[in-house]
Amino acid sequence: MSIFIESYRRVKPALPIVLVLVVLLVVRAYVQRNVADGEAPMISSQYLDGSPVLLSSYQGKPVMVHFWATWCGICRLEEQSINNIAKDHAVITIAMQSGEQEEIVEYLTAQGLDFPVISDANASIALTYGVKGVPASFILDADGQIRFIEMGYSTEAGLRFRLWLASWI
Repeated sequence: MSIFIESYRRVKPALPIVLVLVVLLVVRAYVQRNVADGEAPMISSQYLDGSPVLLSSYQGKPVMVHFWATWCGICRLEEQSINNIAKDHAVITIAMQSGEQEEIVEYLTAQGLDFPVISDANASIALTYGVKGVPASFILDADGQIRFIEMGYSTEAGLRFRLWLASWI
């Protein structure tokens, strides 16, 4: 019996950490249920400047598909990170239910952002990806397969690391 008591004393300090990790994993699994997996759904649209966007044109290199909204406070926390990543990597950002194109352009200008944006006013692209909330980032490998899904805030370093990994998978 004393062996069990001694083992419990050693493990007891780690139990709250393990419990928090389990809860986080369960919440993450719940949030990501019914989200696109495998081959990324096709995107055929146009950026705010009118230039065409075809997801298939990114074949051969990793790409991040990032859903966000002008009204989203969490999105504001990571928008500069997305802006920085877009300077070095292929990034398609999709402004979900963020008003008219002019409003989105005004928002980008006011925030000093210059990443490419598709307006998804009726959330039709978001629905094909299973996105119900923003921010949401999908990291695709060179073959267009979804390798990583991040719902909620993500750090610039974390997203860059996932893009790097996607180039090796």
